[in-house]
Amino acid sequence: MVDVGYTMMTEQAGPRELVDHVVKAERAGFDFSVTSDHYFPWLTSQGHAPYAWSVLGAAAQATSRIPLMTYVTCPTTRYHPAVVAQKAATMQLLAQGRFRLGLGSGENLNEHVVGKGWPSAPVRLEKLEEAIEIIRALFSGDEVTYHGEHFEVDQAMLWDLPEEPPQIGVAVSGGRSCAIAGRLGDLVIATEPKSELLQKFDEHGGKGKPRVGQIPVCYDTDRDAAIARAHDQFRWMLGGWPVNSELPGPSGFSGATQFVRKEDIAEAIPCGDDVETFVKAVKAYADAGFTEVALVQIGGDHQEPFIDWAQKNLLEELRGL
Repeated sequence: MVDVGYTMMTEQAGPRELVDHVVKAERAGFDFSVTSDHYFPWLTSQGHAPYAWSVLGAAAQATSRIPLMTYVTCPTTRYHPAVVAQKAATMQLLAQGRFRLGLGSGENLNEHVVGKGWPSAPVRLEKLEEAIEIIRALFSGDEVTYHGEHFEVDQAMLWDLPEEPPQIGVAVSGGRSCAIAGRLGDLVIATEPKSELLQKFDEHGGKGKPRVGQIPVCYDTDRDAAIARAHDQFRWMLGGWPVNSELPGPSGFSGATQFVRKEDIAEAIPCGDDVETFVKAVKAYADAGFTEVALVQIGGDHQEPFIDWAQKNLLEELRGL
């Protein structure tokens, strides 16, 4: 059985709306929720980028059951890992054990704002590995001094710790990240239904650990309107990770995707209100071995109709996969 999640996508809704949406998702019966952590939207048409951690704190108080998770936070540039550890421990306390910390190597889109440059992919993974080690050490409750190749920590300690630290998820896209996830993560995160990623994760210690995927969808009773909205706000996803991790702003994504057609989007993203189309897309993740799949409904103004429709028509179908 696949757990079905709801995505609070900070790029497409304001902070109060995001909290309202996850409250409704909890009532509708979604099994968990995830939250993006962006400084910029991918495209200007998305129109938002509130601070994810404030949204998460508010969501923790507004909900009572649904698990919360960052999907994902980069703990290497915009945030120092010692600060991420403090934020995550506080979130776990606020959420009373419902929080998971999803981590990844990040995108230039969000990290360039602090003026530290954007390193190569191998260096980003080195930094991610060090960051996870620091966060784990701080979750122990001990005073931590750390001298690494990329990070320094001077006598840091977390004063408010939950009884159980947040589980750490690691986003993967290739062999090196899968090795880091298997060795240092409690779960793996991926945005493509590739079984080979999970196999590599298992080879490095990931066997038996949860594996969480994510898929964009665009529900609308008018399929043409859904395709148009997905093309307007989500065509960036067709760029692929090597491109999406490097571009520095929405204008770059707009230029890079100017030749993406609506037909391309219609093939890549379930659009409309045909349940079987949505089920087929999620089934690809289930067949690959994912245990949880979070849905991203495209369009900040179209969350409530989607949640209502999912409650009545979609969730039980997906849980049967």
